[in-house]
Amino acid sequence: MIKSYKDLLVWQKGVKIVSLVYQLVKSFPQEELYALTSQLKRASVSIPSNIAEGYGRNTDKSFSHFLNISRGSLFEIETQLLIANDLGFITNQTLYAEILNQIEEESKMINAFSKTLKD
Repeated sequence: MIKSYKDLLVWQKGVKIVSLVYQLVKSFPQEELYALTSQLKRASVSIPSNIAEGYGRNTDKSFSHFLNISRGSLFEIETQLLIANDLGFITNQTLYAEILNQIEEESKMINAFSKTLKD
């Protein structure tokens, strides 16, 4: 039974992605603190935040809109991680692969959830 946005698996996975991203960027160079590190943190927090906000709007159309914003943030993170990896900032390849996997799963969940709201 869904009593709150916190009961949504798509929100829970979004929160997990935030934790993983924060863990990964700890090893980024200090000079990236206000650049790529900050951008990755903000984009990751945007995922569950927009899911929660959309849930709180109480209309399927609005919720779907905020799910789309979350999906955009997922792609933003994926792009930034690919860039960070190319630049040699990522030292934990296992964690990197896990985040990319979580992003793929979250994207599928958002797509499916969004489709049910439109149907």
